[in-house]
Amino acid sequence: MRILITNDDGINAPGLAVLEKIAHTLAGPKGEVWVVAPAFEQSGVGHCISYTHPTMIAELGPRRFAAEGSPADCVLAGLYHVMKDNKPDLVLSGVNRGNNAGENVLYSGTIGAAMEAALQGVKSIALSQFFGPKNAKLDDPYEAAVIHGAGLIQRLLDKGLWDEADYRLFYNVNFPPLPAADVKGTRVANQGFRRYTAFSLEPHLSPSGRQFLWIKGGEQGRATLPGSDVTANVEGYISVTPLRADLTAHDRLTELAAALA
Repeated sequence: MRILITNDDGINAPGLAVLEKIAHTLAGPKGEVWVVAPAFEQSGVGHCISYTHPTMIAELGPRRFAAEGSPADCVLAGLYHVMKDNKPDLVLSGVNRGNNAGENVLYSGTIGAAMEAALQGVKSIALSQFFGPKNAKLDDPYEAAVIHGAGLIQRLLDKGLWDEADYRLFYNVNFPPLPAADVKGTRVANQGFRRYTAFSLEPHLSPSGRQFLWIKGGEQGRATLPGSDVTANVEGYISVTPLRADLTAHDRLTELAAALA
């Protein structure tokens, strides 16, 4: 198996090293793992592509590249430059430092990379490690992803739903904020919504008197509605959420057509 991996935390992020180990386990001794990751952190850029300026790419070692662009740029670089002669069988994105459950899905560069791979017709999975008081200070806070990641991905490859629709399915996996031994299992879950928090903004003045605005996150660790990814993670389960890039509100099409008739 040929696997392309990327992330949004940057080429030197510890979560990428975790994903490399997972990918090598999946690829096996005869497989290949290629890395194309952002040269610098790209958290929060979503599905951004660098459409108005070029992206510099540098080869750092065998099958290892850094690109000065977004995670989606890195996927495009992998598919159309680095691996153009023999494209990957699978794209893995992560392992993100922090959860990409609930509304975080909409902002995540980790998700954006997996989405771009799906739009390009390649199987893809985004992986993120929820952090909390029970795992943040472990010797390896990514322990749950390390221990459970390869097995879960293999199950998705063997038994998951994959299609060839215009907007293909891809998967969002979040590991709970626990030591690996405390993980209770896996739940298929919908994308939740944290009603109790939202991104906000805090202004600051620089020493020179110029004003700067910092985006602030909010509380992440409370359960949301039953059946959601957030709730599954908070209750100790790995969440697996099938996603599509199609943002149409299909449940409202008929009603809206009738209202506008």
